Amino acid sequence: MSGPNTDYDPVEVTALQAEQVTAMRDEALAAFAAAGDLAELKQARLDHAGDRSPLALANREIGALPPQARKEAGQRVGQARGAVSKALADRTAVLEAEAEERMLVEETVDVTLPVVRRPRGARHPLTLMSEYIADLFVAMGWEVAEGPVLEAEWLNFDALNLGPDHPARTMQDTFWTEPADDHLVLRTHTSPVQARTMLERTPPIYVICPGRVFRTDPFDATHSPMFHQVEGLVVDEGITMAHLKGSLDHFAARMFGEGITTRFRPSYFPFTEPSAEVDMVCFVCRGEVGAVDECRTCKGEGWIEWGGCGVVNPRVLAACGIDADRYRGFAFGMGIDRSFMFRSGAGDMRALFEGDVRFASAFGTDW
Repeated sequence: MSGPNTDYDPVEVTALQAEQVTAMRDEALAAFAAAGDLAELKQARLDHAGDRSPLALANREIGALPPQARKEAGQRVGQARGAVSKALADRTAVLEAEAEERMLVEETVDVTLPVVRRPRGARHPLTLMSEYIADLFVAMGWEVAEGPVLEAEWLNFDALNLGPDHPARTMQDTFWTEPADDHLVLRTHTSPVQARTMLERTPPIYVICPGRVFRTDPFDATHSPMFHQVEGLVVDEGITMAHLKGSLDHFAARMFGEGITTRFRPSYFPFTEPSAEVDMVCFVCRGEVGAVDECRTCKGEGWIEWGGCGVVNPRVLAACGIDADRYRGFAFGMGIDRSFMFRSGAGDMRALFEGDVRFASAFGTDW
């Protein structure tokens, strides 16, 4: 067996030469300093401080040296590896601090901002329904007409064939303003808008008039002193009841579904002659045999009362400056609130006016 090689010169191991160890250390320090983020530093660590790095491989060469040469080589490599480890730790601390600071800037959440604790409201369902009805008739070529809620007595009554002594005038539960000499009322219907339109325009006239109206009714499940109406007016040559029926059938079908039609029952209104009450086929049972008797909506009738209509009275046309011998017209009126209750199933009219946002949120959606 041969003994240890006492004549071995450690200088012959290139990786352990002082110049080489110094170069490995400096290369590692430069790579760590050049790393711009933790990902680049990780790759630099694997290249210069990992198990296959030059200094790690040089450290393995120490075991091949004779005992008297190991101490100096070990100190040289150990000092280099120590410097590399310290530089790696220092650079890691710097890059981690930068990454945390960048994350705080990019992902910051200002917890001092006020929090919206109240949910957003919703548009009132009556507003949406009024707009839906207006859009329906605009699509037919009609126009939307509006007027003031504080109206002249003449426009609210006299122009519509309800003179001071007309018996139907007492049927209107009217809010009168003071002083009485001003002859102003809170309009009891949107018909004054029709009168204003006829006074301001020349036929042909096709207008829809939605709006608020006021009557001294009690405030309960089926009545309100303030409610909403929509009235329609057509004045043109050759207008007949057939045009009225077709318009209302289209209106009913768009409001309550295809197949819903209307029927007329003779009635009386001072501003139309002939006049009729408008019923529509029950939108629940649709008047079908067998379903009508059990229907709670129409109570077994198969029809639901919806509004009033008729041919415009020639006296109304004359009062508004329109040639009644040349032109004829029709008019109709429905309650928007009542139509909404039909359509939505709401059973208490008071819910429409109490301002509960939960009600508006439930029904205040797109129609």
